[in-house]
Amino acid sequence: MGLCDDLSHCKMALVFAVLMDLLGGVSLMVGVFASLKLNGDEYGDILIYSGILFIVASLAGWVLWYSGNIEGLPTKKEVGHLNSTVDWLARRVSQKFFSHRRGKYYSKSSRV
Repeated sequence: MGLCDDLSHCKMALVFAVLMDLLGGVSLMVGVFASLKLNGDEYGDILIYSGILFIVASLAGWVLWYSGNIEGLPTKKEVGHLNSTVDWLARRVSQKFFSHRRGKYYSKSSRV
C-alpha cells in the first residue's frame, strides 16, 4: 500500500490515462517506423491516427485523475474575515453590473 499512497483517489482514471498513453505511443511508433503493407496497401497512417486518438483520450483520464485528487476548499473558519470581505465585494460588483443592465432592457414605464 505504501506505493499507492500518493495516488489516493481515482485510481481507475489513472490506469485509463496511462494505458491510453502507452497504446497511443506504441501505435504512433509502429505507424511511423514500421513498413506495414498488406496486398500493396500502406496501413501506417491508420496507426498514426489511432495513436493520436489514444493520446487525446488519455487527456480525459489525466483531467479526471487530477481533478479527483484536488483537496477540498478551506472552510469559512480557516479563511476568517477575508471570506466576508470577498462576499461583500462580489455582491457589490454584481449589483452594479445587473442594475446597469436592468435599465438597458426595461423601459422606465415598465418598472414598478
